[in-house]
Amino acid sequence: MTDASQQASTPPTAARVDHLERSKIRVMFDLAAEHDGDPVRLHVGEPDFDTPEHVLDAADRAARDGETHYTVNQGIAPLREAVADELARESDVTVSPEQVTVKSGAMEALALGTLAVADPGDEVVIPTPAWPNYYNHAAMAGATPVEVPLSADEGFDLDADRVADAIGDDTAAVILTTPSNPTGRVYDEDAVSEVVDAAAAHDAYVFADEVYGRLTYDESFRGMASYVDHPERVLTVGSCSKTYAMTGWRLGWLAGPQQIVDAVTQLGESTTACSSSVSQHAALAALTGPQEPVAEMKAAFEERRDYVVERVADIDGVSCPRPEGAFYAFLDVSEFEGGSFDVAKRLLEEYGVVTAPGDGFGDAGEGYLRISFANSLDRIETGLDRIEEMARAER
Repeated sequence: MTDASQQASTPPTAARVDHLERSKIRVMFDLAAEHDGDPVRLHVGEPDFDTPEHVLDAADRAARDGETHYTVNQGIAPLREAVADELARESDVTVSPEQVTVKSGAMEALALGTLAVADPGDEVVIPTPAWPNYYNHAAMAGATPVEVPLSADEGFDLDADRVADAIGDDTAAVILTTPSNPTGRVYDEDAVSEVVDAAAAHDAYVFADEVYGRLTYDESFRGMASYVDHPERVLTVGSCSKTYAMTGWRLGWLAGPQQIVDAVTQLGESTTACSSSVSQHAALAALTGPQEPVAEMKAAFEERRDYVVERVADIDGVSCPRPEGAFYAFLDVSEFEGGSFDVAKRLLEEYGVVTAPGDGFGDAGEGYLRISFANSLDRIETGLDRIEEMARAER
């Protein structure tokens, strides 16, 4: 059989899947799962806290009261109202409940949002380092991801000029994640505004992935749609996962222009139909109930952030930008032998520490490792002890 006939016989869906990336981050997760012993797991991007009790109680009550059926595709009205209220209260973003669509996690909201705005042949601009699923969302839509590496010398802060230069007539969307995964940077508002202006000039949208918005440490957080000149071009994505330690409940949302919200809702009808009914009631309790668990979790993360920054500064040959939000530190290990994946693999196999290789977040992440401080201080200390041991051995 010739190559041409093989290609012709390949189902279109399978051909599309072939373009999706199985990232080096996922490979490292798999290696960690197969590793003997009990390595220090600094790679997992989720809170090490349990879902608050009042949220569990609400979910139990909803299930026992029969709230176990399909809901409307867009999400139950009380939850959409609560999301709109939360956006106004915590991010200064004003939307109506009808401008909110509830999805099975922020990842589904981003994936369907990309499908809603991008056509085959379009481009999706991604400042990097960035979470690799964004590339796959673009590929699923038949669009081309355009990577814009941010400068390590500038601490991976948003370079508005560089991003604006990458935006053109073929651009369907720009994805901005602030606070950033993997760097923890909170982007400068003026730089964000310039990027949104450039996108608006080309009829493109900006995804504001703000799932870590309430986990900022040095300044209060404002959502992009609250301060830019073109809020009608901003698609705000949020989630209960990080803020309320609800990663497994799979509950997120997209808020923004009505026509995009409607399109995402319609696409969701053909994928998950609706988010879990029980999870929606749990999210309603999280958003409208006591917020003390969020404050306690944030305070713990901030304490750990401070410890990580101070400790890394004392390790010869290792450094990191100061995280301003989220629960990640991006360690510069470029003085170590090999690339990011090689260093991460060696750190796992020889020292028993699991990290996420920086090149899995784009070319800009080469020479870096992402560690999560969503772990106990004792385990973080042990992990950094072992990283320091490796640094001494390899210098």
